Amino acid sequence: MQQYPYNKDKQQAFQAAQQGYEEASGLFNVIINDSDSYGHQLKHLKNEVNEAYQQIENALEVASEHQRAQLERFQQDLNSIVSEVNLDD
Repeated sequence: MQQYPYNKDKQQAFQAAQQGYEEASGLFNVIINDSDSYGHQLKHLKNEVNEAYQQIENALEVASEHQRAQLERFQQDLNSIVSEVNLDD
């Protein structure tokens, strides 16, 4: 089994998850304030949220305790976004 530089992997995985979360959150805020393109934006948001969830899952596999707590908060916030705009369909 190949060894990986875990500290670097942890940090990169965490940063990818954080970026995905921030992109999804930012898009959510835009959607709330821009009703003209709501349908299109909603589809884009759904894709961003799904990607962020995947990045978070990947990061959780190698996360430190501190990173794990932050990643779990990201998941909770994404769950709130999903509930608020009904992306569960």
